[in-house]
Amino acid sequence: MLPRFANNNDPQSWASRLRLKRSHRFAAMVESLPRPLRILDVGGTQTMWAALNLVDRPDIQITLLNILPTKCSHSNVAAVIGDARNMRQFEDGEFDLVYSNSVIEHVGDFAQMKLMANEVQRVAKHYFLQTPYCYFPIEPHFVFPLFQFLPFFVQVHLVRHFSLGWFDRLPDREEAESVVRSIRLLSRGAFHSLFHGAEFDEEKLFGVTKSLLAWKL
Repeated sequence: MLPRFANNNDPQSWASRLRLKRSHRFAAMVESLPRPLRILDVGGTQTMWAALNLVDRPDIQITLLNILPTKCSHSNVAAVIGDARNMRQFEDGEFDLVYSNSVIEHVGDFAQMKLMANEVQRVAKHYFLQTPYCYFPIEPHFVFPLFQFLPFFVQVHLVRHFSLGWFDRLPDREEAESVVRSIRLLSRGAFHSLFHGAEFDEEKLFGVTKSLLAWKL
């Protein structure tokens, strides 16, 4: 079971409050851009856009990019299957704005993250990205204190023997190792180096940096 402070499905949790604040901040940025507006959401769903009252609007077109099929039920939301590291189906500058929330830490090592960052900046001149901060004391996916600093074999052992955070117990060693390797949290310096010319900010919980933000308008 997820601790209440970390449960994004609980609107009263600290995680949900931070996400809501971030979403409203982003919505204000969206409203400042000229219309019509073409948005690419890398790794997202239509749920956030509906919560921000940006669905079924003729002046905004939203495209969801995911590695698996994604449900769409609004007139201005479409879904495509693709890879954030190689968005070859899109032309340079095809979108006005790219949005991505908690995705870049899942695409692989730093070289793979660089590929995603380059693609984000290729397909749109405006962007807004968020990623968890590697030095926050509670790892946000496994919701375990200092999990990201434990030796790999200890991480795998924990994942194989306990349900942690968003993951049920994974007894199979290869599956557990794959899950542990699939998440690579970023430092402040590494994240900044991916987005030259961007503006940066940090989301804090009890005065401690929890997430990193980068945007360019």
